Amino acid sequence: MKQIVYSFILTVLLLSACHSNAPKSEITAETAYEGVNNYCHSTYDWSVAEENPSIMYVTMGEETDSTYQVIFRSYTAAMTYFYVNKATGATRMVEYVPALDIENETGTINIFDYLKKK
Repeated sequence: MKQIVYSFILTVLLLSACHSNAPKSEITAETAYEGVNNYCHSTYDWSVAEENPSIMYVTMGEETDSTYQVIFRSYTAAMTYFYVNKATGATRMVEYVPALDIENETGTINIFDYLKKK
């Protein structure tokens, strides 16, 4: 009987330990958009778009099994593609300038840093 109780306790402890190492929450399309939108509004000057809001915007792009793509369009027509990892929130940024056909990796952010605490 003791062996069964000890086995049960050990199983519960192992499952608890595995669960605590899991990500706190998986990123959804909505949270990916919210985080990138918050980042863009805190990083870029939006005053040039006050009279014409359509020249700067954030929109959702393609989705894969592991990432969401969120796109920021600058008033200069440059596009920054944010690739948000669904499991970790790690976000890779790639800037593309269509007029010059130039693409550059521009850095990384953690999307959780730009989500409002609830």
